[in-house]
Amino acid sequence: MSPVTHAAPPILILGSSSPYRKELLSRLHLPFEVVKPEIDESPHSGESPEATALRLSREKAQAIAAQRPGTLVIGSDQVATLDGIQIGKPGNHANALRQLQMMRGRQVIFHSALCLWDGRRVDAAQAAQIACVPTRVSFRDLPDAELDAYLRIEQPYDCAGSAKNEGLGIALIEKIESTDPTALTGLPLIALTTMLRKAGVAFFCSPDNRV
Repeated sequence: MSPVTHAAPPILILGSSSPYRKELLSRLHLPFEVVKPEIDESPHSGESPEATALRLSREKAQAIAAQRPGTLVIGSDQVATLDGIQIGKPGNHANALRQLQMMRGRQVIFHSALCLWDGRRVDAAQAAQIACVPTRVSFRDLPDAELDAYLRIEQPYDCAGSAKNEGLGIALIEKIESTDPTALTGLPLIALTTMLRKAGVAFFCSPDNRV
């Protein structure tokens, strides 16, 4: 009698160059690859912050899935907003200081969007699972000297909102309100594990029998 064989589980790909998302995904103890998506991340005219985040997360996943058929691809994007105005990555110290000055004593909403693209699906309309998890962050009203000192220590110039909540940036924050504690860092793991389960991924079994 021939031995029973199981189909190999699909390759899981994180479509992001963010080290923060990579660290978060590694918590799930699933093997995965990292591929940087090459798309235009500019918001469309008249597009809401949530719509921008959802569209970009889907486009990132779809672009990589087109290159790697048959894989499971995670696309994600985060848009921070103050009074409905998008706040991007500062890129340098001066821009970051202006962002923190603008946000101090106020509430900022971070829209963390997620797309899981299942390349095993023939119908593209059924391939994507998408979600957006909002996080409301209330910033402390701190003086310029403290904001400047924080930036020189942590240099969070690649973070929307200019603060790393997983690092010293937590000292700038007064309150965080969200249904998912990982959403603010950029990859909502509660939503992601729900999507992966729907795609057939198992978390508490041998590595060779994940799907």
